[in-house]
Amino acid sequence: MSLFLESLFNGISIGSVLLISALGLAIVFGLMGVINLAHGELMMLGAYTTFVVQNLFKPLGDPWFNLYFIVAIPCAFVVSALMGLLLERGVIRYLYGRPLETLLATWGVSLILIQFVRSVNWSLMIGVILFLTIIICQKPIIKLINKIYILQLGNPTEKIKTWLNKIPLFLAIIFASISVFAINYSKQDFFIKPWFGAVNLNVTAPVWLRSPIKVPGLDFQISSSRIFIIILTVICIAVIYWFLNRSNWGLRIRAVTQNRTMSACLGIPTRQVDAITFAIGSGLAGIAGCAITLLGSVGPNTGQNYIIDAFMVVVVGGVGNLFGTVVAALAIGTIDYLLGSSTIVALLTPLEFLKPLTEFFTFFSSSNMAKVMVFALIISFLQIKPAGLFPQKGRTAEL
Repeated sequence: MSLFLESLFNGISIGSVLLISALGLAIVFGLMGVINLAHGELMMLGAYTTFVVQNLFKPLGDPWFNLYFIVAIPCAFVVSALMGLLLERGVIRYLYGRPLETLLATWGVSLILIQFVRSVNWSLMIGVILFLTIIICQKPIIKLINKIYILQLGNPTEKIKTWLNKIPLFLAIIFASISVFAINYSKQDFFIKPWFGAVNLNVTAPVWLRSPIKVPGLDFQISSSRIFIIILTVICIAVIYWFLNRSNWGLRIRAVTQNRTMSACLGIPTRQVDAITFAIGSGLAGIAGCAITLLGSVGPNTGQNYIIDAFMVVVVGGVGNLFGTVVAALAIGTIDYLLGSSTIVALLTPLEFLKPLTEFFTFFSSSNMAKVMVFALIISFLQIKPAGLFPQKGRTAEL
């Protein structure tokens, strides 16, 4: 019984991480219809943000270092939300209603983010900052270029105007490329040394998240970090539920989800709603990445280990249904852990008459084979209920 309860608790904690990441997908995929394959990389950014905050707090020593994780949670949310907002403004906003294109575009963004984390250094960041600065200031640059052209050559034609408007982009690419090349050519270690590299990095949990808690009457201890993950998940669910059902912006999000055209006719700023929705979903991925650091090391491929499971959670729970997402995440996380940790095998081994069943579960007792078993169960379930546990009903289901 102690083994079962301990494994059940660990499975729920893993399901809680899946739930936080799936909450973001439930908002982006379930409410907006966008297939965001870069969601896992947004989790990765949240994990790396936690690593950076940890390093900033290390020189401060105790007791400040023990508070770094509390600071890392909102920082991870903000960093991932800003990246999600940039992704929505730069890519997704042009692809609404075209799920295949969003899938391919976000897959390309995920590859870019993985390689960016592996190779980012001060040289690259200076080039990126220079590029973004010119792009942000492109309107005054375009006005200045047009004034100079008018003073020298007169009023430009529409074709020439189009080319003049592209000059800031060309300048941004040229200046950013020259700066990166010049800095790399100098071969200064400070500028060319990668910040993170391709090797996984360890995040040290604060003391108050490393102390195990003894369960009275049972022969096992509960990890305080896993309890914290569960509490963090409950808080995220409560905040998202309140936001979607009690706030003005939540009402606007639900209105745009049900009927975008009518919402626009009623004066709801649909583009702002899209941006805020995507930013919130991305920020939740950052919080999930922050929680992941308590379970293992951080690497460029961290998000890839969770993205498929997160999509499965959204589909099994019912697209756009938060309660279904909660049930599906906890179920998938728990079943995956019970299979992969050989808990079911240990429970069945004393029962001789169930030996064939024990051998069957022994075959799926590794982590990789456990995922195969979980996916097989999900496929079988979707054959019976293709719309998930709690499908949408009424007019919303038809949209």
